[in-house]
Amino acid sequence: MSEPASTRPGDGGAAPSGTAPAAPAATSPPAPTSIPWLGLAAVLLGTFISTLNTRLSTLGLADIRGAVHAGFDEGAWISTAQTVAQMLIILVAIWLGAIYGTRKVLMEAAAAFAVISMLEPFSPNLQTLLVFQFLGGLASGFFIPLTLSFVLKNTPPKAWAYGTAIYALNLELSLNISASLEGWYTDHLSWRWIFWQNVPLAAGMVACLFFGVRPEQPSPVRPRADLFGFIYGGFGFALIYAALDQGNRLDWLNSPLIVGLLSAGLILLLAFFVHEWRFPYPVIDLRVVMEPPLPRVLVLISFLRLTILSTAFVIPQFLQTVRGFRALEVGDTLAWIAAPQLLICFLAGFILRRVDARLVATFGFMCICVACLAVAHGLTPLWGSDQFLPSGLLQAVGQSFALSGTVFFAVLHLRPQVALSFGAAIQVARLFGGELGQAFIATFVRIRGQIASNHLGQHIQIGDGQVIQRLQAYGAATARAGDPGSAATRGAAVLNNVVHGMAITQGIIDAFVVIAAATAVTVILIITRKAAPPGPASHMPVLAPGKVAPQ
Repeated sequence: MSEPASTRPGDGGAAPSGTAPAAPAATSPPAPTSIPWLGLAAVLLGTFISTLNTRLSTLGLADIRGAVHAGFDEGAWISTAQTVAQMLIILVAIWLGAIYGTRKVLMEAAAAFAVISMLEPFSPNLQTLLVFQFLGGLASGFFIPLTLSFVLKNTPPKAWAYGTAIYALNLELSLNISASLEGWYTDHLSWRWIFWQNVPLAAGMVACLFFGVRPEQPSPVRPRADLFGFIYGGFGFALIYAALDQGNRLDWLNSPLIVGLLSAGLILLLAFFVHEWRFPYPVIDLRVVMEPPLPRVLVLISFLRLTILSTAFVIPQFLQTVRGFRALEVGDTLAWIAAPQLLICFLAGFILRRVDARLVATFGFMCICVACLAVAHGLTPLWGSDQFLPSGLLQAVGQSFALSGTVFFAVLHLRPQVALSFGAAIQVARLFGGELGQAFIATFVRIRGQIASNHLGQHIQIGDGQVIQRLQAYGAATARAGDPGSAATRGAAVLNNVVHGMAITQGIIDAFVVIAAATAVTVILIITRKAAPPGPASHMPVLAPGKVAPQ
């Protein structure tokens, strides 16, 4: 017979209803937080580290491949190894967090991550590097699933809005400053700092946890290890993620490897959901995950990760492919998107305590939509950093408001006891949403670029007068002293580059239109939901739309 929901590991291992508490209330242990904001800084630093490290590994992939003498195809697994490990460890992370407490688990994971990051740049070959990447993913995979549970359990309800906003800041800031950091490390230091920068960050996380959080009392109820759940769910999520990450490179269903990964992953996930629904001590309480509005919130977060790619993926691709910008120059553009979020996140938290979270999220998605349409309307192959600045600033506002409003809307429906299940679901939606979005956008831009190139090529005919004039002009503009005979070849090469740049630009324009359309779907999902309840605490100052909380 299934246990009450309060006894499940996803609910934090609380005592069953109707069972006498282990100790009187007067002798219950104190709240685990000693210095609340220092402890909050620790777990949010973990969120920042996890996202930043994954993003830096992706941006610096060419330098890392060169260091271990890896080719393009085998080197493509470097970043995949880390994120697959993060998916694999999610369920184990929330189970260990429920048993041993957030403080102990995060301290040990951060310490392990620091050691791995210190040793990783000394990898003599690709195989060793992949092992380190996988181990680093296992360690950093503990960070994000335990973050929101810590915020809900260790801060007063009136601070949850700010905690949620800072959580959103960490995800957005780390995505948009990665290009600047990678470019600066490569130009001024070494590619090794892509990994070494994690050492002081992880050490700071350990220090914040040690000094800011009291040791937690062991859970009086030790839930049984759901070994089959760990295996089915962990490997199912990991295999599907690997297929999504490598699908565009291997041409999706035309690759037997991708078909095998997807098939095995889907079968394992189906077994996982059946097992979790029937098992009396599930690692994730599916009844919590399936309770409204969480399924819709997870879809919103997945869509939001797709829209964030308009800055984190599409803009860098345009600047690097069409304009030939280096990583540091791309970072200068994205830094202007990241910087305002330091202030916007606190504004979002302030507004969330006074305005319906649906309005905050809707405003954010509308800002993202307008920013994408503005780029789609005006983008040309001549655009540089300055032209992206107005839409980038608007995008920064939209991303912070949309993510913080969406997550806070879900938080208002939750009990702190189910925060671990919620944190795991958010991590899965965040990683899968980002990977699905990137896989879709990368494939979409590639296909639309090929279509545009084909259409442009139909208007370039050998012998056409205008084509001949253009080739002569390009040949004259690239004239070399003593080599007049190669003018036609140089002109053809320049024309080919121009057509290629125009085709990619058109594909990226189409991508921005699709991203803008996705925001319309998210807005529909938001406005068709009922208003959130006041929250787990009756004094939560979240009121109906347009109402102002009393001061």
